[in-house]
Amino acid sequence: MTTDIAALRAEAAEKSPNAVPCGVARSQPFPGEFRAQMVKRDGQDRYHIEGYATVYEQPYEMWDAFGPYKEVMSAGAGADSLKASPDVAFLTNHRGVTMARTTNGSLRLSEDSTGLPIEAWLNPQRQDVKDLVIAIEDKDVTEMSFAFMIDDGKWSPDYTEYRINRYDINRGDVSAVNYGANPYTSVAARAQEILADLDHLNPGAARAALERLQHRPDMADQLPPADQTGGEQVKQGRTTALITHLLLAEDL
Repeated sequence: MTTDIAALRAEAAEKSPNAVPCGVARSQPFPGEFRAQMVKRDGQDRYHIEGYATVYEQPYEMWDAFGPYKEVMSAGAGADSLKASPDVAFLTNHRGVTMARTTNGSLRLSEDSTGLPIEAWLNPQRQDVKDLVIAIEDKDVTEMSFAFMIDDGKWSPDYTEYRINRYDINRGDVSAVNYGANPYTSVAARAQEILADLDHLNPGAARAALERLQHRPDMADQLPPADQTGGEQVKQGRTTALITHLLLAEDL
């Protein structure tokens, strides 16, 4: 089975040499020890937050159209992006109003042999900042994540590991996150999560998903035959099958 998967990945890589498995976007979390303390900066009180947004040379699991594989970030992969003075925001769970930003000096990024250490100086008058600091102190928030784009990567000879050699963090973010249950932004990588959610779709949402997928020209020859007998369970089951086909499509 492993040999078959390797052969399929090799064939796909030969057809599209520059293609990145699961797309170029990532949102990758890592456990980390946060430190948050009140400091004086430019004459103002600020919460100083320190931590690692990513750790290098630590493989994590991903899934492509052929099955699971390991992905690993090379040490030094962010050097070029950091030299270009990227515009990066500090957020919570990759959402919400920016708490700190590289462009105004309230967020500082660097790179060392461990990974991507960050320092942020947050305004203690903001309620979202107060909530985050309390969560860090209570150990409710224990991980960080960063959103980035892959500029360069390469498969291992046996096609079981994809190594990211260069990433771009410009217009991305570094975030304090609740937990790293889902370290990937690509739809293909979230296939299991999406398919599980399909079981709980109400009939209206199932019909909407089905109709939307039926209009995809690349899905016409992959769809299972329509069941003409009616019934909401049949429709929802067919929708699940349709989206399964969609998520496993080779070009995702």
